[in-house]
Amino acid sequence: MLPSLFFVLQKYGSGTMTERQLTAAMRTRKVNPFKVMDVLERARQLESAGRSIVHLEVGEPDFTAHPLIVEAAVRAMRSGKTQYTPASGLPALRERIAQFYSQHHGVQVDVSRIIVTPGASGALVLLSNLLLNPSDQVMMPDPAYPCNRNYVHLMGAEAVLIAPETPGLAAPTTAQLDAAYNESSKGLWLASPANPTGAVIDATRMSELSDWTRQRGMHLVMDEIYHGLDFVKPVADVTPMGDLPTALKFDDNNFVINSFSKYFGMTGWRVGWVVVPQAFSEMANILAQNLFIAASTPSQYAALHAFDDDVTGVLEERRSEFRQRRDFLASALQHIGFSLPWQPQGAFYCYADIGAFADDCELFCQQMLEQHGVAMTPGTDFGQHQARRYVRLAYTRSMPDLELAAQRIVDALQSR
Repeated sequence: MLPSLFFVLQKYGSGTMTERQLTAAMRTRKVNPFKVMDVLERARQLESAGRSIVHLEVGEPDFTAHPLIVEAAVRAMRSGKTQYTPASGLPALRERIAQFYSQHHGVQVDVSRIIVTPGASGALVLLSNLLLNPSDQVMMPDPAYPCNRNYVHLMGAEAVLIAPETPGLAAPTTAQLDAAYNESSKGLWLASPANPTGAVIDATRMSELSDWTRQRGMHLVMDEIYHGLDFVKPVADVTPMGDLPTALKFDDNNFVINSFSKYFGMTGWRVGWVVVPQAFSEMANILAQNLFIAASTPSQYAALHAFDDDVTGVLEERRSEFRQRRDFLASALQHIGFSLPWQPQGAFYCYADIGAFADDCELFCQQMLEQHGVAMTPGTDFGQHQARRYVRLAYTRSMPDLELAAQRIVDALQSR
């Protein structure tokens, strides 16, 4: 039996054997652990041991997929629709996504520009390969979704994290971007609504950022995965499926990512999409062929019905429930003594400053989980700037769960 993790080289002519240790690629050393998954794993271990845990750590809606979506997947499987689709996705689904942009956003998108992917993560992997060369630099906010910088690092490129000019901003200012810009700058990656802050980039700022990247010959990647889960308008004035403009409104050359995971409640189905400029559509399709062949076929047939009126009516009711949860948790946290520099205008997160109670978010989260049964994510998952001052709490659980979590946090802080 060969020794684990070693292979043996035979030296020519010497008859002697040497051992050389197998190592992972150098670029993987810059990939950080996804801390929220570590928290989730530990929380489940405690639950298995009989502990009561309130899960505020993971960004996954507690609502399951709409029954009509489930039924569509079952029909597809029973009728034998389980073979590969084209790499760019089921033609009918790409047509339906194009129709969504036309009807909801007033933007015409040619179907050839739409690539269906295995979730938004698949879209990010595709774009990383499509757009980045080693030593390129990509600007992104700090804090931001942690996998973004890891995808950049895996390409041998560099993620340039830009701290907020003022806490609470959803994106860097153009003055900050000017200061960070150099000849290696190739892209700007943003999200609205943002993870972990729930902040939203308004239309004026979006237009400015789009113009800034275009003038410098850089690409703009906009993650719109939380579109639909935005709360920028009063309840009486909301538009079904969201009130935020797509970045495609400001420039056809912007790259836009979306998914059926969050608003549509299809996290485990692993189906999303990316819209690329026309000039990139052929190569994006070739990359899709090579990177993942195709997204899940039953999931694509199911997603065909995600835009149906009967489905979106229920999804809007859920959106209203998320708003109620947001209002409760944000108010409760501030009443307890947390600070919320980023007011949660979308997604389903509160990014809370723990400075009044602790100076180490990882220790704070560990104690809250192990001793008090509340799982939350440390700010160090999302960046570097003052990250140890923050924790992310997801309001993806029921109101009774949120109320229980708030009471446990109060009890924990009073027991110190």
